[in-house]
Amino acid sequence: MTVKLNEKALHHAQSLVRDKHVVHDQRDDWSEHAPSADDGNEYIDAHGMDEYALWFLGEDTDENEGTKGRHLFPYGDFTDVHRCAVISGESRAGQYHHRSIEDALKHLLALIDDDQGEKA
Repeated sequence: MTVKLNEKALHHAQSLVRDKHVVHDQRDDWSEHAPSADDGNEYIDAHGMDEYALWFLGEDTDENEGTKGRHLFPYGDFTDVHRCAVISGESRAGQYHHRSIEDALKHLLALIDDDQGEKA
């Protein structure tokens, strides 16, 4: 498995955070907040695979283009960035030694937490 950082997705996520499209949820909430496979299929039907790919910071280049299996490390629900998804992804990226993705998620978490601090 060859996993690389999806730079377009990172820019999309950063833009969403800047535009306040963030859910400031807790670490363990992702299992409840993650979109289902059916949600993903509906999103692809409505927006296409290129837009779908923008919601995943990792790309498995061993998987065929145009397939859901190519996209890893989701950070949101196709509307908002979820803090819990970013934390979960950062931990998983570190566990599997995907350093560029881990670093991108750390950066994204800092942006989210800085934004939360400004609201307090």
